[in-house]
Amino acid sequence: MVIGVPKEIKDNENRVAVTPAGVRELTRHGHKVLIEMSAGDGSGITDEEYRASGAEILSTCADVYERADMIVKVKEPLPLEYKYIRSGQILFTYLHLAASKDLTITLLEKGVIGIAYETIQMPDGSLPLLAPMSEIAGRMAVQIGAHHLEKAFGGRGVLLGGVPGVSPAEVVIVGGGMVGTNAARIALGMGAHVTILDKNLQRLRFLDDIFLGKATTLISNSYNLEMTVPNADLLIGAVLIPGAKAPRVVSEEMVKTMRSGSVIVDVAIDQGGCVGTIDRVTTHSEPTYTKYGVVHYAVSNIPGAVARTSTYALTNATLPYVVHIASKGYKRAVLEDQALARGLNVVNGEVVHKGVAEAHNLSYTALEKVLSRTAMAI
Repeated sequence: MVIGVPKEIKDNENRVAVTPAGVRELTRHGHKVLIEMSAGDGSGITDEEYRASGAEILSTCADVYERADMIVKVKEPLPLEYKYIRSGQILFTYLHLAASKDLTITLLEKGVIGIAYETIQMPDGSLPLLAPMSEIAGRMAVQIGAHHLEKAFGGRGVLLGGVPGVSPAEVVIVGGGMVGTNAARIALGMGAHVTILDKNLQRLRFLDDIFLGKATTLISNSYNLEMTVPNADLLIGAVLIPGAKAPRVVSEEMVKTMRSGSVIVDVAIDQGGCVGTIDRVTTHSEPTYTKYGVVHYAVSNIPGAVARTSTYALTNATLPYVVHIASKGYKRAVLEDQALARGLNVVNGEVVHKGVAEAHNLSYTALEKVLSRTAMAI
């Protein structure tokens, strides 16, 4: 199979979807890898390193899309890239289709096989390709929040950990999954007072155990949110429903009760955001806006700021799936791996993921039906 790796064009997105080690592994399995010129520069990987590992370097994004059977990316295609996508092409990346009807319709019209990193799900419910970026985003959410709490950046002028004689900041984390857990770990390490809210009581027991009771844990409901949100110096949105649009669990009315100069970092923005006042996606170039006196940070590619770490963390997880799909074709690959099958979002003009279909009021077709129909046509 011919695998194409274009250069990411999202604002300050410096990650790349394949490393030289990944190129070597793919070529060892008999595949051809095409890399757009300078695609790895932001992660400190040169074209020469890719060539030495067996890749062919192409000068433009259009060349990569034209020749590749499968496009492997980090972030979803942007409108500038839509014209390059072609029917029957496999697109393997973070898609976040529930947050973008425009991209969903485009992929349906193009007849793409869209496999989303974020919806590949193991039998135990874990998300192996989302996990490494969730770890990074969770950890970064705290350092980002601490930065924007500084007065010069619009914040209250609060030091996250306080000092002797002065109370630490109040950090409220909504969602106790991978993002929330990593955010709590860093916030506690910096000396903040941390409250974690989650709907799953077993998860709260786990968090109470691993943090040795140092974090306050609360069941996530409207009452507890109304009691905790007003006191937050830093509010971190970390709610996730795999493949579906994030629920707006923190309402606009709750945000109005927060103190001027407080900070919200909504990591759930990839899936539409979980805070009612998050009304736009921001970028690394212009990361914040202020509403009701509260600083809002809604960057949808947070890990892109630490591109080298993120690239290697991500590709450690994605490469085995890339090899599997390339070596067996997507149909056989998903039939042999149910976790990968859950990653399929759109196939040949049909939505095969319920969360995506429900987010945009589109018709849903079971993957088994689409695959059986394809097999019959062959």
